[in-house]
Amino acid sequence: MAQPTFFATPPSSTLAEIAALTKAQLVDPVRAGHTIRGLASLDEAGPMHLTFFDNLKYADQLASTKAGACLVSPRFEASVPAHVAVLRAAQPFRAFVGLAREWHRDALRPTSWFGSEGIAPSAIVDPTARLEDGVIVDPLALIGADVEIGAGTVIGAGAVIGPGVKIGRDCNVGARTAIQCALIGNNVLIHPSCSIGQDGYGFLFFGPEGHLKVPQTGRVLIQNDVEIGAGTTIDRGSLRDTVIGEGTKIDNQVQIGHNVTIGRHCLLAAQIGLAGSLTIGDNVALGAKVGINNHLKIGDGAQVTAMSAVKDDIPPNGRWGGHFAKPTKQWFREIVAVERLVRDQAANPKGEGQE
Repeated sequence: MAQPTFFATPPSSTLAEIAALTKAQLVDPVRAGHTIRGLASLDEAGPMHLTFFDNLKYADQLASTKAGACLVSPRFEASVPAHVAVLRAAQPFRAFVGLAREWHRDALRPTSWFGSEGIAPSAIVDPTARLEDGVIVDPLALIGADVEIGAGTVIGAGAVIGPGVKIGRDCNVGARTAIQCALIGNNVLIHPSCSIGQDGYGFLFFGPEGHLKVPQTGRVLIQNDVEIGAGTTIDRGSLRDTVIGEGTKIDNQVQIGHNVTIGRHCLLAAQIGLAGSLTIGDNVALGAKVGINNHLKIGDGAQVTAMSAVKDDIPPNGRWGGHFAKPTKQWFREIVAVERLVRDQAANPKGEGQE
């Protein structure tokens, strides 16, 4: 059985052409005419592939690679095997990504899974909805009353867009995604199976009538150029809106509680849990499985290491981690101190010589 490929095959290019595209220097001009037909990792590349190297962790793979050419920094240039053409670049991975973006534009933004144009016959669009020219609606999608969708946007199969939702231009709403009570900007990419705008976890707990539900009457506001990973949930606000700032990139299976404000150009890795009423500044980076308590403020430029639990405000540009999270330098010192204590106890289990 032939192995399927899901994206367009890149054009064949000479090393001279690749050097021009990546602004890299071909160290051996004699190889300028060598043809490259694709991109690959160090360990899987063959003579017709371009690869890259910028991490000593993969030095063994560099030594054994069969690649035709390698983007590499001057620091590691001498480590490239003689049979591999060297393309010298100050930032090899950035150069590699730039070429990949040029060759694989079809992988940057999802299109209709069914090659649809316009509205699929099985989609249901309320007559009061307003769709600009060039909107694609895949099979079995449902679009409610008074929805507005801008040109170039793709609504995936089985997606449900609730009444009054506004979606800008050149967006993509993944299959089986449900959106309500939301205003979404331009060039927003929402991967499949997201839930956006459902009510948040708001209750008066342990009253005489049990847990009394608090009405959640806010919205979700998603600004331009945001990307939201598959399976992510974003609750609408209770009294104020839940806001996702411009250019922020959210990984898969992230939970964002009601009234959370996330600034511009933030990075949120997978399986993060954000409790309600948080304020997160601009350019914040949160590692995978970070959990943050409610009503906290995370300052601009802060970074939190993976699997940390945050119960306190973090100042701007803070580097925090641990359980519970604290400045990383303090956290590392405490880990070293505990490890030293364990070693000392193991070496002297009975406490001999201690008063």
